[in-house]
Amino acid sequence: MRPWFGLLPAALAAAASVIAQTPACSLFAGWQQRGDNRVFEGDNLFEYMDGNSEGYLVYGFVRMKGVTCTKAGDTLVFDISEFGDAESAWGMFLANRDIEKPVEPIGTGGQTVPRKTIFAKDKYFVELAAESDRDHTAELREMARIVESGIGGSTSRPEPLAWFPQEGLAGGTARLVPESVLGIRLLKRGYVGQYGGAKAFVVTEESAEAAKGTLGRLKSRFEGAAQATVGDEAFCVKDEYLGSLCMFRKGRHVGGYANVPDGQDASTLARALAARIPE
Repeated sequence: MRPWFGLLPAALAAAASVIAQTPACSLFAGWQQRGDNRVFEGDNLFEYMDGNSEGYLVYGFVRMKGVTCTKAGDTLVFDISEFGDAESAWGMFLANRDIEKPVEPIGTGGQTVPRKTIFAKDKYFVELAAESDRDHTAELREMARIVESGIGGSTSRPEPLAWFPQEGLAGGTARLVPESVLGIRLLKRGYVGQYGGAKAFVVTEESAEAAKGTLGRLKSRFEGAAQATVGDEAFCVKDEYLGSLCMFRKGRHVGGYANVPDGQDASTLARALAARIPE
């Protein structure tokens, strides 16, 4: 048996990790806690943010811990939300960022505006919001870096983000859609990139056989769908709601383009996307 003191470093590391993921006003010089700690798990999040809780739950929200801090008349709301995995936390960040503003190198990615900073790291999504009207940008950015340094885990972004061509991609990155990609229930969870009016998407299934079944069911939904040469198999069609579209399967991935404007060829765009997806 290992001596008890041999377990101490691991126990201390685990304790430090838990502390780092628990908001504390003492992380920031001069700030004091006001009121009690907040803890919300699962569906009871609506008690804290009735109108916005669904936006968290759809990404696999697990729990939120938060505190309110004060300093010289200023108030800061500090919340850390845990999600089921790093991909979901990143998806939550993308859903809340301003696509007109750049993503900053904080954790997996962050963004700071005058009264709020948000970032994702591993399976955590962090929000720091100042209530006064003055510009808090520099202070909030520094706070975010302090919090980020105490959260362990990966800062790697989901692999599918690299598959979307960068040229013309709105906001510089695709976003995670947690359900019904393109509004189609068959496409349960995947990534969508906006290119002007056109939308590129990639959904990863459990196996190539599952992806083959998904593409087959998709094709049967569109009257007049014609076979195309993209990836392992594909079809293109014009739809009343999704416009000119082309969908393909490559291995266990289903992808394609929809709402492609006149003057552009959906199959050419889909072929370029498929070429970026690994075998």
